[in-house]
Amino acid sequence: MGSLDGTIAVVTGASRGIGKGCALELGAAGATVYVSGRDAGTLEQSAREIDELGGSGVAAVCDQRQDEQVKQLFERVRAERGRLDVLVNSSFLDPGILNSPPFWETPISWYDDMNDIGTRSAYVATYYAVPLLLDSGGGLIANVSSMGAAFYYQHVAYGMGKAALDKLTRDASRQLRDHSVAVVSIWPYIVKTETVQKLVESGAPLPLEGAESQRFTGRGVATLAGDPDVLQRGGKSFTSRELADDYGFTDVDGSLPTGSPPPKRR
Repeated sequence: MGSLDGTIAVVTGASRGIGKGCALELGAAGATVYVSGRDAGTLEQSAREIDELGGSGVAAVCDQRQDEQVKQLFERVRAERGRLDVLVNSSFLDPGILNSPPFWETPISWYDDMNDIGTRSAYVATYYAVPLLLDSGGGLIANVSSMGAAFYYQHVAYGMGKAALDKLTRDASRQLRDHSVAVVSIWPYIVKTETVQKLVESGAPLPLEGAESQRFTGRGVATLAGDPDVLQRGGKSFTSRELADDYGFTDVDGSLPTGSPPPKRR
């Protein structure tokens, strides 16, 4: 039996990348995971992989730009499971920021791309998830953020969005802590996602030495979800590597990735 048997989780952006890695690790720990995204085919694949790892995967097609679809997702979880224990906000739309020109030479629409599917989508998912979390007696909200929240990374609009996401973490935690809901941000380092692998193959100068697998951040999420003292971490940002050091887990190959520069905590 896994440490998260009986746990109900929703992971947004779970078709691929870090979101999929979070969904797989929650499933490997025994959770029932609603994998949310727009691509039915990749969601079904993610759900099958969760089943193979010992969890229960449920594909849930949902366009994070459509508030009504997000609302219906959590109504479905309530109707089918009657509870929610974990929400992972991992949705993000990258318009192509790697080695991009200065922000004034890129389309203004890039701001909307990165912040509609990112900051705003996390707010909306959290908005609809919280009543169910409260009815369940508490739980965990994990926002997949970035060192871009505090350090320059690739594009101005990217950093703006990640800083706002960390602010969502801090302020939502302030209101939810007394209701036994922990809200945290997690900063991955360079992650060997499908997109990153393709960029490297095309010659992009990405240093993969010390990079993380897609599932490393997920191991942090699953560990937090199983920590009875997780409320003490509420309102804070942690790198994936910090969580590995604190809880004693490694990446899937047994290594310890380099990790992002740690946040300065107040």
